[in-house]
Amino acid sequence: MPALKAKPTTIDEYLSALSADQRGALEKLRKIINAAAPEAEECISYQLPAFRQNGMLVAFGATANHCAFYLMSSSTVATYHDELKGFDISKGTIRFQPANPLPATLVRKLVKARIVENGSSIETTTIDKSNRRKP
Repeated sequence: MPALKAKPTTIDEYLSALSADQRGALEKLRKIINAAAPEAEECISYQLPAFRQNGMLVAFGATANHCAFYLMSSSTVATYHDELKGFDISKGTIRFQPANPLPATLVRKLVKARIVENGSSIETTTIDKSNRRKP
C-alpha cells in the first residue's frame, strides 16, 4: 500500500492517498460491492477498505504494483477459479491492474457468494450452539 500520512479511518481517506488510476479502479469496485451487498457496512479493517455483513465480507486495497480484492475466503476463490483465469490469485486474494479491472458481473457473483457463505456460517454457529448439552 502507498505510504499514508495517518492510518485511514474511512474508505474515502484510504482512496484519497492513491494514484488516480488506482483510486478510479477501486472506486468502481466499491460501487459494485455496495450494489451487490446493500446491507453491508463499510469499514476499515487491517488498514484496508472493507465491508462487513454477518462478519467480514470482502476488502480491497492497493500496493505499489497492483490493486487487490480480498474475498477473505479460500473456498470462494477455489469455486470461481476458472472465472478468475488471467488474474493473479492466491488463497483469498485476487490481484489486478487498474487498467484491467475485475468484470462487474464477476465481482457481483463473488460478493453474493460471500454473503451466502457468511450467512451459512452464522446459521451453523447458531445451530451448533443450540445443540450443545447444558451441564
